[in-house]
Amino acid sequence: MTLELKNPIVFFDLEATGTNIGTDRIVEISLVKLFPDGSRKVYTQMVHPTIPIPLESSLIHGIYDKDVKDKPYFKDIAKDVHQFIGSSDLAGFNVLKYDIPLLVEEFLRSGIDFDLDKRNLLDAQKIFHLMEKRNLSAAYKFYCGKKLENAHSAEADTLATVEVFEAQVKRYEGEEVEDLQGNKLGIFENDMKKLHDLVNEKMVDLAGRFVFNSAGIEVFNFGKHKGKTIEQVLKEEPGYYDWMMRGDFPLDTKRKLTQIKLRGFANR
Repeated sequence: MTLELKNPIVFFDLEATGTNIGTDRIVEISLVKLFPDGSRKVYTQMVHPTIPIPLESSLIHGIYDKDVKDKPYFKDIAKDVHQFIGSSDLAGFNVLKYDIPLLVEEFLRSGIDFDLDKRNLLDAQKIFHLMEKRNLSAAYKFYCGKKLENAHSAEADTLATVEVFEAQVKRYEGEEVEDLQGNKLGIFENDMKKLHDLVNEKMVDLAGRFVFNSAGIEVFNFGKHKGKTIEQVLKEEPGYYDWMMRGDFPLDTKRKLTQIKLRGFANR
């Protein structure tokens, strides 16, 4: 269908060195400008981020330091990007929490005060979440084609979940599974151990404070050491273990931390 546009709208996506709006930088920007008359223009440019691209990020978007070493800095293209967008509305997927804040930050670093006040901001992810509910009742209707009666009754919810799970296995068995970044995780099989590995692929502790990195090594998933291996942090900053053990962390998280610490001692 044709969008009813009174103003041009720019759909855009950013690839970056990470997800921290204040410290990370854009490595690629792509914009598609739709005009009220139905025409469109495309602008895509790789960007030198001025800082190294972490391997974890490169493995997601496929852009490495060597790919951007001769590319312009954002400040060198900021005026062109600003002119391309003009007074257009902005849209994308998950742009409200990430892409728009990061883009504004890069403009500000380049001395451009990018005004959002008079623009419509549209997020396809937000619409997706608003219109396609992600609760048990919605899953029951989607997978089983039935309305969940007595929702939030423990027994009704449990029985419905059994049906949903059975329907999921039937629907997806044999399909290849990918995560949100497109990494292949394996084949969906009617095997509880293999399904467990798919669902809990990166989880170390139940609270998600620790995860496995791409090399299968436990790393911190929060705070100042996010992305660093747990063993290395505990070796370089022994007091961090004591801080966590005294902190308001789940017992399971503390147990996992202790296990990793003891393993480190055993490997020395």
